[in-house]
Amino acid sequence: MSPKTSKASVNGRRGALTPGRIAVLVLAALALIFIFENTRPTKIRLLIPEVTVPLWTALLAMGLIGALCGAHFVYFRKRRR
Repeated sequence: MSPKTSKASVNGRRGALTPGRIAVLVLAALALIFIFENTRPTKIRLLIPEVTVPLWTALLAMGLIGALCGAHFVYFRKRRR
């Protein structure tokens, strides 16, 4: 192992708190604050049925669906290479 190579870079993990990770954590915290501040009931229609749910549950569900879609694309992009 050369002197410039550390164990952290060999394992593919560098510093735990990079600027990108901090930005993601801040955005996630702001999204959660926004979600839980919006608690009034709202009507949601998906194709035919119409349901009334608290707005925070709809926002949280859409956030989770978006995160899962993003993770899916990242996983398959890395796997294809």
